[in-house]
Amino acid sequence: MTGFQATNLGLAIEEVNKMIKWRLSDEPVEEDELEKYKDPEVRKKTRCTILLGLTSNMSSCGMREYIKYLCEHKMVSAIVTTCGGIEEDFMKLLAPHFMGDFALDGATLRDRGLNRIGNLLVPNMNYTLFEAWFMPLVK
Repeated sequence: MTGFQATNLGLAIEEVNKMIKWRLSDEPVEEDELEKYKDPEVRKKTRCTILLGLTSNMSSCGMREYIKYLCEHKMVSAIVTTCGGIEEDFMKLLAPHFMGDFALDGATLRDRGLNRIGNLLVPNMNYTLFEAWFMPLVK
């Protein structure tokens, strides 16, 4: 559900589509350009570099498949992210996580020993297991 953010998502998609279509050949040749960029064939092949910046929780809270799609279809050149997603991936290997709902009450879940990452439920024990596995690696 994107709610009011659907408008911003639509604008972002339009901008990314422009970047995907763009070629240097769309621009006039500047006098001070390097000689190799004056070649029409090079200009046709020179594309926009698209960096996807995101916080790690984006992969944990249901966006993983969208990110995977963008990468598989070569729609981004590189990803810049925080490393929390790596921690969460390792945690998923150590113990199960569960599908929840974005509307679940955080305080109630916390009282039950559960953490909510978007619509993903993570038992407290999963953090304990991760710490037990990880700490010997960094000592």
